[in-house]
Amino acid sequence: MKDKKMPTIATLNLDHLVGQPVGTAVLLKKLGHGAMSAVFVAYQKSLKRQIAVKVLPKSMLTEKSAQFFQQEAEAAAILAHPHIIPIYEVGKTDDFLFFTMQLVHGHALSYYIQRTRKNIVPSKRFMPLKTVITLMLNLLDALAYAHDNDIVHRDIKPDNIMIEDHSKRPLITDFGVARVSRTKGKSERLLLGTPMYMAPEQILSGTVDGRADQYSAGVMMLEMLMSRLPYPPYRTAMDLLKMKLSLKDRLFQQRPSQVHPVANRALDKILFKALAFDPDRRYASCRDFARNLERFQASFARSSPAR
Repeated sequence: MKDKKMPTIATLNLDHLVGQPVGTAVLLKKLGHGAMSAVFVAYQKSLKRQIAVKVLPKSMLTEKSAQFFQQEAEAAAILAHPHIIPIYEVGKTDDFLFFTMQLVHGHALSYYIQRTRKNIVPSKRFMPLKTVITLMLNLLDALAYAHDNDIVHRDIKPDNIMIEDHSKRPLITDFGVARVSRTKGKSERLLLGTPMYMAPEQILSGTVDGRADQYSAGVMMLEMLMSRLPYPPYRTAMDLLKMKLSLKDRLFQQRPSQVHPVANRALDKILFKALAFDPDRRYASCRDFARNLERFQASFARSSPAR
């Protein structure tokens, strides 16, 4: 007899949750969903503001999904940084586990990358260099802070970076597969992350430190500069993972200086150090990566004031 197939969050009807109290808030409407959980807009009566609430329905509850959900809440709650989504409250009801967080009025970085790529003017199909570097400096500062607090995100990608509409401030979200070094207990060998942005050591052993986030941030920067990632052709995610391990430092077929109208070889060198296959050949930390970008930015501004 076959096991009963578990429903997915995409097929689950959660309309009945609207109007339910969640801590000091009331759910207003569903915003979207991920692999296991859904996000709602809620109204927090005590502070008269809208917030976001991530819920994990108990019908989706497994030991692993509960672990990741709790892990996300705990990892983000440890951190207080202007470029990391703040967590307000964690709890559960009869129907679901939940945590509340800041509601970001904006879009994911992936939205801006795709919008830029599709610009009808060919010369505008690349993000301005100043925008890319400013965004990276903010994110690298946030990642360095997380690493200082023993937290490795392990799934840095454009979908997990929200950009506020008004301030254009980037915010790192989704710590669901983060590793908290200070947490004791037996670790399992699991392939966690997103293949397109995943560091090679995540594929090989699953054992990572902050240099894995540095690699993923570097892949993201490469995509921002080039509007698409210059991987060789591949069919499946598994093909891409195998290609990362076999091609090593020959994985990326182009450099930003070959495509972006302003990027140069000096920037290529800085970026591709973060993208080294061997983590020991990357920067010692995201903070070191940021320092090199800052030096480049200052030098570039002096030599190209009109840019």
